[in-house]
Amino acid sequence: MAHHKSAKKRILQTAVKTERNRYYRTRLKNIVKAVHSAVEAKDTAAAQEAFKTANRQIHSLVSKGFIKKTTAARKVSRLHKLVNSVEAA
Repeated sequence: MAHHKSAKKRILQTAVKTERNRYYRTRLKNIVKAVHSAVEAKDTAAAQEAFKTANRQIHSLVSKGFIKKTTAARKVSRLHKLVNSVEAA
């Protein structure tokens, strides 16, 4: 157990950050999963709509500082490529 005031504060801050990051991590997984499930169903319209939502939400996670800009660009690029593969097929 922490004995100093600053150490106690750090413990509280870490707990808050951990909870927030857990929420964002789950949200990111669900965003990507929604696009993948629309693609697996071969539903072009749903895939495009899910991609538009995913693109917006992934970039909002960048603005919050949860993921880096390059990570978001990579994820969006891969999702876009996946959605385009449904349209081509």
